[in-house]
Amino acid sequence: MIAVVQDYSEATENPSIAAIPLSHLSIEVGHFTLKEIAEDPAKVRAEMRRIVPLVAAFEESARRQYGPHARISSCYLIDDYFQGEHPDRSPARIVPRLLTAARECGLRIDYLARESACAQAELFSGGVAVGEPIEVAEMVAARIVPEPAPHEGGARPPTSESGWLCNGRRSSSAEPAQAMRERVYRPPVVFSSGEHSIFIDIELWSVLPDTGRRRWSCPFLAAIWHLLRLGMLRYHGAAVVDPQPWSGDAPWPERWHELPPVIALEPGCQAFAAYQTLSMLPKRYIEVEHAVKVILDHLDLDEEIGAQIAASGAAEGIAVAAKVSERQAHLLLDES
Repeated sequence: MIAVVQDYSEATENPSIAAIPLSHLSIEVGHFTLKEIAEDPAKVRAEMRRIVPLVAAFEESARRQYGPHARISSCYLIDDYFQGEHPDRSPARIVPRLLTAARECGLRIDYLARESACAQAELFSGGVAVGEPIEVAEMVAARIVPEPAPHEGGARPPTSESGWLCNGRRSSSAEPAQAMRERVYRPPVVFSSGEHSIFIDIELWSVLPDTGRRRWSCPFLAAIWHLLRLGMLRYHGAAVVDPQPWSGDAPWPERWHELPPVIALEPGCQAFAAYQTLSMLPKRYIEVEHAVKVILDHLDLDEEIGAQIAASGAAEGIAVAAKVSERQAHLLLDES
């Protein structure tokens, strides 16, 4: 049996929800597999050179929207959760190659984050992990509220047991009411859709047979990544991740868990979290990002955190959307 944390903000026990600094815009500057970073530096540099003017264009757009002093930060997510165990893909090998390529191409990366921290985030102080890690994915999973499907009849287990989440009613072949009659196919239906449905069924996790632990899916971790960038997660009232500065002279470790969940690479950079996010990603992630929106729309997020961010935005003359998925934007790039 897997223990599930029922409330990640615990507002009733800790009424003080820490306010975190917010940029106006957080830009995710591309995404590469660890294999690409390790083995195809030419492709990485070519993509970074293409991204640089796009970042500049969106920065200018943000200044027009939020004013000449708009706060803009950039970030990059390392996918160590699925690829980090390979001996040739350690931080000591990957991070210098990534940052060197970015520097040579003129691509600024303010924050470097680990995807594995979206599952379990270690607390760091002075560059050293302290205390027990936060089970971030378990906390967010406890907040999932599936849409009620009428007349399901209990044929499928609930999301909390199956690990599957959909945006409507799944298809089925109904049992015939009388013998000798054919089964009747019932197509999937998206609740609250328009004239036609676009149905999606998302695997949030699988269960490892040897340990019984959950193996979180890419869409679910990506949804948590967006929640972190939007400043929507707290643990005992405090932010789940606290970006840690990294000395330019410090050697990179051999294991990913020895790095803080989020690293501040540039001194004096604007806040990691933001009112609005923009993710520049290869087009192959279009299905993942569709799944992310569905997941975000099915989360019972802490209303006090949302109200706090909305009030902060109002004080700056910014209307913050109540629906968290409306605070994110994407630029999906063709792959060369």
